[in-house]
Amino acid sequence: MSESNISKGFIAAGLANITAVPIFSKLFTNQVINDTQPEVMSNFGLLMIMVWGLAYIAVNKKHKTLKWLVGVFALEKIIYAFIWFNWLLKNDLSIVYKLDTLAGVFYTIYGVNDFIFFLFFTYVFFKTSKQ
Repeated sequence: MSESNISKGFIAAGLANITAVPIFSKLFTNQVINDTQPEVMSNFGLLMIMVWGLAYIAVNKKHKTLKWLVGVFALEKIIYAFIWFNWLLKNDLSIVYKLDTLAGVFYTIYGVNDFIFFLFFTYVFFKTSKQ
């Protein structure tokens, strides 16, 4: 993957967090998102997801010198993906859709998104390790 595409990947990861949260949370008023997984998706948790997004964007051109921070990003993403997958195994997503369609879509995609960016950050971490 080219350095230009890696830089764009960091920006995409950041924008995914920064734009998705206010949309799906209806500017932090969607109580269904909060109530569905309160230990992760409180309004504070959603705000911190946006802060992570800012961090991804902040390192987009400096990732080569911040290998271990990229590793932290990968760890953070796999934790969210694991928590999401575990939640899916124990809960009925259709109930969330019945309560609120945007919340249902959010809970359908957030773990997949996090897993994809886990793969991206892991790739960048190991690519940086070889340089």
